[in-house]
Amino acid sequence: MGLGRSGIGAAKLLNAEGYHVIVIESQKEDKFKSAIQELNKLGIDVELSTPFQTKSLAPWLSQLNKVVVSPGVPWDHPTLNVLRHQGISIQGEMAVAWQRLKDIPWIGVTGTNGKSTVTHFLNHVLESNGINAPMGGNVGFSATELALNVQEEKRRRPEWLIMELSSYQIEAAPEVSPLIGIWTNLTPDHLERHKTLDKYREIKRSLLDRSQIRIYNADDPDLKHQRNNLRPGLWVSTLGPGTKKYPASCWIDQEDFLFENGNKLFHSSALNIPGKHNLQNLLMVTKAAREIGLSPKEIESAIKSFKGVPHRLERLGEFKGITVFNDSKATNYDSACMAIKAVPSPSIVLAGGEIKKGDASAWLIQLHQKACGIVLFGKNANELIDLIKASGYSGDVRCSKSLDQAVNQAVEIGLNNNAKSLLLSPACASFDQYKDFEERGDHFRKLIAPILER
Repeated sequence: MGLGRSGIGAAKLLNAEGYHVIVIESQKEDKFKSAIQELNKLGIDVELSTPFQTKSLAPWLSQLNKVVVSPGVPWDHPTLNVLRHQGISIQGEMAVAWQRLKDIPWIGVTGTNGKSTVTHFLNHVLESNGINAPMGGNVGFSATELALNVQEEKRRRPEWLIMELSSYQIEAAPEVSPLIGIWTNLTPDHLERHKTLDKYREIKRSLLDRSQIRIYNADDPDLKHQRNNLRPGLWVSTLGPGTKKYPASCWIDQEDFLFENGNKLFHSSALNIPGKHNLQNLLMVTKAAREIGLSPKEIESAIKSFKGVPHRLERLGEFKGITVFNDSKATNYDSACMAIKAVPSPSIVLAGGEIKKGDASAWLIQLHQKACGIVLFGKNANELIDLIKASGYSGDVRCSKSLDQAVNQAVEIGLNNNAKSLLLSPACASFDQYKDFEERGDHFRKLIAPILER
């Protein structure tokens, strides 16, 4: 169920293992054309415009052995509950991959924000030191695609697997038990699906509970508050070694050096990407690499060459003294808030798309403190402009129907206000106008490129 990256990977893997596979997708769009052609060549049937309803499965119900769901299909979907009642096996795509790859040690990375950066960062550090550690899951390859590549020996057998795991993927794969689990932070997100913060937290926590080595971010308010309720683990902090009751295993001191259990490792200036939150990411990556066996020197050398993650505070260039950042991956208020904190001010902020439930207060405070102008675009632009104006923001705020118009307006405001940065950090999902945040970020790159060349 679902013809996204995960669904395609699962279909290919199960087909290669001899299953008769049918993919159903509720949408009907041209974006599936190449995927359908690829799957059809392998003998895999694809049914578009097929609602996720029991009657849609009627032609195959008597022969149905297993249903594999993509992360976008809610785990408590009514159709899945009916199938469960009929004794049919329901699995998330990640669970299918785990069954094939669990003999390789996994590093499971989760959190509301920062998990993509930590996943890319750790992959870079390990690969730079000759350790074969591909990344997948919610980033890079789908987990089942990695499993198929391993089965078909298309790549050298991994020594480690780094999996970015969303709450959707964790919920649908309760058997996944990483050797190392990393929890970056927790703020309200995906509440449209999980309903409450407690439920969302419980799903994230379950992954760490099943991990042998647990790494937590002690700077995150929610994790810090929940510390007594979490299984023991290794805590990292940018605020020093902690207290006797709540010690940190890895920290940054007042002179910006990294320490591990009292031993100096290296200076944090080795990291060349902005933002205090990226120092937290640095600590989590360093601690994981140390648990894997890398020396401080090996880690420091790799960190110096890490350029960051596409679409996450990605520096695109400068024009007339204004530095441009692509932060399309910021799909909620908290992630966008961290981006505004990290870039030079005053800044012009581009935001908008499909609003998610969440607390906008910290985001609004950062806009007041650092933004000399805001340009809103997409489906919920009018709701955002009302929210911003109601907060008493006194800078230039404009609305645009599209990102094309928004970029031109942002450039104009930036030049008129001697801005230091122009930041695309939408604070919203992208699905109103784009396939995903990558497509949104790629469009922004294309729009800003001729301006950077002036």
